This record gives sequence, structure tokens and C-alpha cells, in this order.
Amino acid sequence: MLNDIRSVAKISDLHEYIIDSMQRSILFTDILRKRGNIYLDHLAKGQPSVLIFDYEMIIDGRTLEKPVNYCLVRILDRRKEKRDQVSSGVESAKRDDRQDSRFSKRPIVVIDPRAGHGPGIGGSKNDSEIGLALNNGHPVYFIMFFTKPQPNQTIIDVQKAEVQFIEEVRKRHMDADKPVVIGNCQAGWAATLVAADKPDIVGPLILNGSPLSYWGGVEGSNPMRYRGGLIGGVWFNSFLSDIGNGLFDGANLVMNMEDLNPANTYWNKYYNVYKNVDTEEERFLEFEKWWGGFFMMTKEEIHFIVDSLFVGNRLERGKLFLDGKNYVNIKNIKEPIIVFASSGDNITPPQQALNWIAKVYKSTDEIKANNQVIIYLLHENIGHLGIFVSTKVAKKEHKEIIGSIDMISYISPGLYEMHINDSGIPGEYDVQFDEREIDDILALDDGFDDESDFLPVATLSKTADRYYNAYLSPIVSWLSNDLSFELVKQVHPLRTQRYIMSDLNPMLIPFKTLAKYVKKSRVKSKTTNIVKQAEGLFSEMMESSLDMYRDMRDAGHELVFQSLYGNPFVQYFYSEAFKKNVWSDERKIKDKKGPSSREATYLAKMDKGGFKEGVLRIMIAIASSDKIIAKSEFMAVQAIVRAHPKLSKMKPSEIRKVAMEQSRILQVDMDKALNSLPRLIHYKKDRREALEIAKKIALADSVVDESEKKMIGRIEKVLKI
Repeated sequence: MLNDIRSVAKISDLHEYIIDSMQRSILFTDILRKRGNIYLDHLAKGQPSVLIFDYEMIIDGRTLEKPVNYCLVRILDRRKEKRDQVSSGVESAKRDDRQDSRFSKRPIVVIDPRAGHGPGIGGSKNDSEIGLALNNGHPVYFIMFFTKPQPNQTIIDVQKAEVQFIEEVRKRHMDADKPVVIGNCQAGWAATLVAADKPDIVGPLILNGSPLSYWGGVEGSNPMRYRGGLIGGVWFNSFLSDIGNGLFDGANLVMNMEDLNPANTYWNKYYNVYKNVDTEEERFLEFEKWWGGFFMMTKEEIHFIVDSLFVGNRLERGKLFLDGKNYVNIKNIKEPIIVFASSGDNITPPQQALNWIAKVYKSTDEIKANNQVIIYLLHENIGHLGIFVSTKVAKKEHKEIIGSIDMISYISPGLYEMHINDSGIPGEYDVQFDEREIDDILALDDGFDDESDFLPVATLSKTADRYYNAYLSPIVSWLSNDLSFELVKQVHPLRTQRYIMSDLNPMLIPFKTLAKYVKKSRVKSKTTNIVKQAEGLFSEMMESSLDMYRDMRDAGHELVFQSLYGNPFVQYFYSEAFKKNVWSDERKIKDKKGPSSREATYLAKMDKGGFKEGVLRIMIAIASSDKIIAKSEFMAVQAIVRAHPKLSKMKPSEIRKVAMEQSRILQVDMDKALNSLPRLIHYKKDRREALEIAKKIALADSVVDESEKKMIGRIEKVLKI
């Protein structure tokens, strides 16, 4: 009897599963049909940005003296404008930001990556970088781009255009601080080029998943860094550009990224939609609209990117030319740099996002001597796209990064790690910045010895590229035209999978009608359904199999790469000439003033100033005594400054200048800096007030730790209270 019941239950599960799986198959096919139609519709419209926010054009780069396919737009916060309409009774009109009191905060400029896809992913949701910046009251600008580049457009032309864009933003907000520039992925190094070239117009720099150290990585991981060497360097990209009649198809870059994780590309992404077909449609189609928008580059652009950055690795070495005369020196950047990276990122791993710090600066003392603030934030597992696409990441990491911009501008020079901790209140977090050393960056890698294998790649890449351009490029270019490129473009796998699964295919037209009926009579398998559980196990097996294939493939690529470029013969003949340019030998870019002369400058200012300088020195000494800068301490400092009759008269720019100066004085010689306090704060009344302020700062986080107690004791003793 019991066996009969079990048999009936199994048959019931099978019946339920068959109906459910057939219905899911119909709905899944219809979703793919919709994806194909969205792709064709987006293409017909010229592939506009996927921004969900309204915007107005400020500068169209196609009209510049040297035209580029970039433009600057201002994001319109419709919510605020609608409130203004109700209160004033006047219809909305374009406003001059300089006349708008709402825009008192520093502006934020967001740049999305041009790495195969189109712009707008940084503002494709309400909970995004752009949305959160608007919520914070910042005026927001966006640098977007169009599908096709202008004829003979170069990266240098783009860089100069972006300089003009940010200068325009600066002019529109002269009363505010310099604009924050957010660079996502590829746009991170593009923003770095602008900031290093024109440090006077750029404020804090936020680099999200941005590679600046292209040879960095851990052996056994990060296989993408080997691919340039395995295809012989930059010549192959020149070949693809010649096939494209002078244009490089961004779909090739997207294909390269998809190939990194075959389990996700060929199984998980689709199975997740099939499994949750009733809830995943909107999310899937929104993302695929952006993911399926393929943009072009000129041959000159892709050649510069691959040759100078990914293969040549010249940016971190200070060997990257902008205009043929001047090198790009990252040390020129004076405003804070915030780097957001993730251990789960297989495209820009933490080593590629952070190693430049250890290569540009020999030590944290050199960072401090350069009056630089560098902050890094590490996520444990989010993937590359999740860094600037995930809603969860936006509502935590990006929210707190943007919300801490004002605080970061007051932090003492040095290297810090940003920590975002749960506060116990939903949606609210405690933020702190822990002092770090260069060794903490080095500990994320397994050493730089493996980077020597990339030296012959750079040399051989140049040689192969010269031969290709001399002998083969003219032939390939002669055989190519717009028609041949269009044919090559349309047979690309990433395009064919979209238009084959669209209404262009008459076989799919019935699914539009079938899907409507299926939704009305859906039968969903229960979670306890034995056959449904077997489906889940099969999916896990497929994922594991594809992961195993990926690991074996990547291990093979690494072995071949090391065998080709790491053997003594190749190292001897192709690395020696290049080693003179390696960062470890010539990474020092000498300044007119060395660290010792700078220290002498601050020592000379030790006794200069009065009450304001003395109190700010005390506040900084207390806040940094435990080598942790907490946001709560900054809020306490802010409240004290606003309420104090003397300090409140200082402009924010003046406070920052004095705070930076006093923090460097403390860093150069802590003992002398504290002992000279009586020469700044003369009266006992002021000294008592200064000591009370010190205690308030220490109590800001409700806990006075041992280091803060000692510092308060030292200040009390020095001031003789």
C-alpha cells in the first residue's frame, strides 16, 4: 500500500513537472524573442543611452574643433523640478546652474566604460551612482558617447574633449568645490588621464573596477592578462580593425569578456531565467538591452589602448605620452583617489586595480609627502559588472562613497582602507577609514616576479605589429570596405543569437500568442517536486562541468604563456632591452622638491598661526590617534566648527587648507607639533576650550579608547591645564 502511494506521488510530480517545464519553455522562448526585438528596436533608434533619467545636452563633442563621438549632458532631477513647478506655478524651463541655489554641493561627473557596450549603465536604475548622487543633492553630469567614432578619432582627442567637458562643469559651479569624477571600468583610466593632465579642474577621483596595473594578478588566477600575449600582442586588434574598414567592433571585446566565464555565459544566465521565468523577465531584458548594444572604436583608439595599456603597461610606469611631449604622471593628482575593487572580479582583480599604488609610490611616507590621499574599498565577492550595476552594491558601497566625499576631502594625507559596517539600523552604515601601509597592498598579490614574463610580450608585440602594418595591413585594408565589414559584423555570434531569436524568424511568431495563454493557466512545480529537484541537480552538474573546463583551459593558457615568455632564451633576447623601462628601475619621477625639503617647509610652519590652527591640530591629532578615521568623528568636528564663533567664520576651502597643513605638520613630527601648541593657543580660557573640544571628538563614537586617552593626556600636559 505504501509503495502504491509513493508511486502515485512520483507520477503526480512527473505530471506537474512536464506541464510546468513545457510552459516555462514557451515563456523562456518568448523572452528570448523579446530580447531580439529589443535589440533590433534599439539598433534602429541608433542605440541611445540606457539612462532612465532625463537629461539635456551641454556640449556635443561632434561639434568641437577636433570632433569626437562623446558629449556632456546634465542629468535633470525631475522630482525636484516638479516640486518647484507646484510651488511657483511656473512651467519648467532650462535653468542656469549658477543661478540655482539647490546646487551648492560640488558637482559629480559620471563616465561609463566604452569597452564594447554603450553608455548609461551607471544610471540605468534609480538606485545607481547617478540616482544616489541626485539623492545626496549633488548636481550630476554624465559623459556619454555615440555608436560610431568620428573619422580618425584618437584617445588623445577624447581626453582633450573630456577636459573641456569638466572645465565647463567647473565654470557652471564656480562657487562649489571641484567636481568629483567617477570612472567605471575602462572609464577609470580615462578619468585618470584627465586628472593627471589637468589636476586643477578635477576633484576627488572615484575608480570603480578600473584597471591601472595591467600585468597584475595572482598565478593560477586572472587568466585575462595572458590573452594579449597568446595572440601575439596588438597586431591582431589592428587586423580586426582593418577587416572593419578602419573600425574595431566592440562585440569582440564583449565576446572576450563572455568567454571568461563559460558557465555563466552558456548556462547560468539562461537557466536562471528559465527557472524563474515568472519573475526574471524584466531584469533580464533591461540588462540585455545594454549588454547587446555594441559600439565601435577607431583603429587608432584600440591600438592605443592595447599597446600602451594592456600590453605596454605604461600608465603605472609613468611612460605614457599624451601629446608626444609630456608623460602622464599619476603623482600630479592632488585630490583624493578612491578605488573600489572586488575579489570576485575576474576582469579587473584587486591586483590590477591597486598595484599601481605600490609602484608609483615607494612608501606611504611618499604618499604623505605628496599630500595625497588614497583610499581603497574591497568587496568580498561581487563580480565585475556588479561593482557598478548591482542595486545592492549601489545602496551600500556607492551610497557611502558618495556620502563620504565631503569627509574624504579633510582626511590627512596617506593610504587608507574604507570599511562599511552595519549600524543595526536598516539601510544605515558606520563608515571608517583605517590607515594602511604599502605592504598591505603588496600582501594582496603573490609578488611581482611573474610580471617579468610580460616584458618580452611588449617587445614582441611591437615587432609583430610593425611587420603586420608593413606587409599585411595594406592588403587587408584594400580588400575591406563598408559592405564587407557589415557582412562580418552581422555574422558575429553575439548578433546572430539575437536577431535569429526575434520576429525576423517566422518560427517564433506563434510564441507571442502562446505565451499569453500560458500566463493565464500557469502550473508551477512545488519546491518539493522530485523531478524539479533533479532539474536543479542537473543544472549544478552543468555548471560544475563548465567550470572544470574553464579551469583546465585557463591553466593551459597560463602554462603556454609562461613556457613561451618565461623561458630563459626569450627572456634573454627580448627582455633586456625593455628592462630599462620597467617600473622597478625607473618608476621614480623626480620632483623639483624632494620629501626632505617639503618636510622642512612644514617644520618651519610649526609655530605659525593662532587659535584656529591650534584647535584644528588638536582635533586631527585626536581623530587620527588610533589610526582610524570614523565618520562619526568627522560629523562631530563638523558640528563643532559650525557652532564655534571663530571657526564658523572660516570658508570650507580655508578649513581644508588649514586642516591639510596641520595634518602634515603632525605627520612630519608629532612631538614637536604637540609641544608647540602653547605657542598657538595663548590664553588659559582658550586652552580649556580646546581640551573640551578634544574630549568631544574622542567621545564621537561613544567609546574613548586607550590611544585617545593617551593623546588627551598629552595635550592636557602640554597646555598645562
